[in-house]
Amino acid sequence: MRQIEDSIESFFEQCKLDTEKAIKRMIKNEKILEQLEGGKRLRPMSLLLSFKACTGGADTEEEYQRAVEGTVSIELAHTSSLIHDDIIDRDTERRGKPALYVREGVGTALLVGHKMLALGCDIALDHGPEFVKLYVDTWNQALSGELLELQFNRKKKSLSKDFFSIYLSIIDMKTASLFASACRAGALEAHADSEIVDVLTEYGREVGRAYQLADDLVDFENGEMLDSVVLPLLNRVEKKGDGFSKMEKRLIQKKLLKHEREIKEFYVNEIKYRLQKAEDLIRDSTIPDSVYKEMLAHAPRHLINKMLKSINMVI
Repeated sequence: MRQIEDSIESFFEQCKLDTEKAIKRMIKNEKILEQLEGGKRLRPMSLLLSFKACTGGADTEEEYQRAVEGTVSIELAHTSSLIHDDIIDRDTERRGKPALYVREGVGTALLVGHKMLALGCDIALDHGPEFVKLYVDTWNQALSGELLELQFNRKKKSLSKDFFSIYLSIIDMKTASLFASACRAGALEAHADSEIVDVLTEYGREVGRAYQLADDLVDFENGEMLDSVVLPLLNRVEKKGDGFSKMEKRLIQKKLLKHEREIKEFYVNEIKYRLQKAEDLIRDSTIPDSVYKEMLAHAPRHLINKMLKSINMVI
């Protein structure tokens, strides 16, 4: 197990280095480069590991570099979504710096985000019609997630009935869709057969679900979930407009703490379920046996446990 963990860590480090080099080579706009700084590059890692698993490591350097270029398209779309999210959710900081709209205004932030989308689409065009369709479909899903949130500004719904269903739907569209598309893109780059392409798409979706759930569990344990997850959704569900008063925040926090054990159990069980599904998808697939297939099976749990280490938890 230690050997496969080390292999995953080493592979992901190389993926990140290769993606950073491609970003600097392919993008010249300084403002866009600044926004791309500090990313974890999880989606590029997922794309490249899926690609290598499909080729069994028998790809050429030219084929691998072409796959690396595809990761830049995904990073552009992902970072664009973060710029727009910050505006909608009124988050003032991103990757350790003031959010772009805070520093340069909403107009500039919107246009930079749109420019990043256009650049990402241009890269996808170089990779063929399947990639363009994947790019557009993925962005459409992410937008649908944003719209789902915003629709609740105009509706009066009960918290008990809608909160968790909205929460899980938004995770699926905004986070899981990008992981699913990254893995699908890796399979397409490797010219895998349709069955494997579909398996890796669903695998990526489960990894994305587990990742966002784990990220939110860390926030919950650190006492940050109220501002980063709960209040933004409650603002929409309860049509609160400018947000909750200090008194209302204290009451919500009290309610969260009262149900702390049940909430943690919900997260842990959901994460375990998603990880098991991802692992089973790979082990039951027709992906050729190789060290990369093994890494695919172990990588989701490796990634999640690395994140949960900060709260002394292992799944």
